[in-house]
Amino acid sequence: SRKAPPPPVVAVVKVEQQQWANTLSAVGNINPQLGINLSNEVAGIVSNIHFESGQAVKKGDLLLELNTDTDQALLNGLLASERLAKIQFKRQVKLLANKATSLSSHDEARAVLDVAKTAVLAQQSIISKKRIHAPFTGVMGIRQISLGQYLDKGYSIAPLVSLSSTYADFSLAERYFSQVRIGQEVNVQVQAYPEQIFSGEVQAINPSLDQQTRTIAIRAIIDNPKGQLKPSMFANIKLKISAPSPVLTLPETAITYNTYGESVFVLTNNDNNTTVSQRSIKSGLHRQGHVEILQGLTIDDRVVNEGQVKLRSGMPVIIAQPSSS
Repeated sequence: SRKAPPPPVVAVVKVEQQQWANTLSAVGNINPQLGINLSNEVAGIVSNIHFESGQAVKKGDLLLELNTDTDQALLNGLLASERLAKIQFKRQVKLLANKATSLSSHDEARAVLDVAKTAVLAQQSIISKKRIHAPFTGVMGIRQISLGQYLDKGYSIAPLVSLSSTYADFSLAERYFSQVRIGQEVNVQVQAYPEQIFSGEVQAINPSLDQQTRTIAIRAIIDNPKGQLKPSMFANIKLKISAPSPVLTLPETAITYNTYGESVFVLTNNDNNTTVSQRSIKSGLHRQGHVEILQGLTIDDRVVNEGQVKLRSGMPVIIAQPSSS
């Protein structure tokens, strides 16, 4: 007579209790907290460029100078006019003290001096606007200008973006409106760094819904100390809406899916024999390779984790010993 085949060898895992926070998932975009296209307020010819594409700059760094030769010549003329107006006004002050001039002549000289001072300040302002400084600390983008080029007012010089912290902008369905709060923890993952989690918190919630999509717009501020998160990156977002609570979990590999639903093979000991029985379960959330078990199992139940394909209820099995490493 043929010998019965030996029982199949299976790997086993226990149902565990883990603390899982209640989270909502969303997709969104990374946006810079500070990001501009640097441009010039007044027109002029580029005389000096003090930055390279991709360079890190500090707030106040001089980035660009436009030619000021004509402006400086005009300023020199206005300064001369101011000096003359000052001399004439001082003379009028002395004459008035000696009652040798009229009050109207004195006031007229003071008005001329005021006009001269204002003209000097206006011209100095034009010259200062031809020296363009970094408005905040960040990284320069690709330079759009060349030495000697004439820039019309408002020309796009280069992007400047601050990456020390960024925004994650996302939306949630209307039904979650009551569960979202300022300050809730947000975790972000991006395709460029799939193993890394960037943390932050909800900074702003739109007070009204989007009329087309019936969703709430939410903005989180995310720490980005190494500058890895870049503007317009696609982000997977997890929003923690409650404190962690205990859940029963199994590895995803322990669950068998078929047309009737989800099931597992549970181990039972009978007369020195270990057998398996198939049991229907109900699962919940999936998280990092684990599944929440809502129904059908209790803590420390032993479940087959590998080798379910050949099993059927009542079959004896041999438990694989975990390799000691």
